[in-house]
Amino acid sequence: MNFRRRNQREPSQLDMTPLVDVVFNLLIFFMLSTTFVTTPGIKINLPKASAKELKVQEKEVRIAMTKSGKIYVNRKLVSLDDVRKILKRKARINPKMLVIIEADAQVTHGKVVQIMDIAKNAGLNRLAIATRQKKRR
Repeated sequence: MNFRRRNQREPSQLDMTPLVDVVFNLLIFFMLSTTFVTTPGIKINLPKASAKELKVQEKEVRIAMTKSGKIYVNRKLVSLDDVRKILKRKARINPKMLVIIEADAQVTHGKVVQIMDIAKNAGLNRLAIATRQKKRR
């Protein structure tokens, strides 16, 4: 007598290969994306200072100046006249907005003062100049 059922299935098993592939791909994705976060988009050699780093605020404007004379406002290439317009617009929205100037160490002092003057004339009085931390001995 045969009491076995003919339609009886074998116990199912979970194939681990696709799961390992997905986890491996996620690991690679996150490793690569973290390196993109730290890479700056604009090449600037900031001057060194011993002051502590400012905390990033939501209500700020970052003006980057390269040694070749290019000006970026929040990572967007603009002209000097555009800087005036943008800062006036930002001052109307929030007159207490912080303006952070990230100037290359080889940018002349006069150019930095010119940007500071534009910000003051637009009505933005909170100014900061970005620097790199000096190495301590």
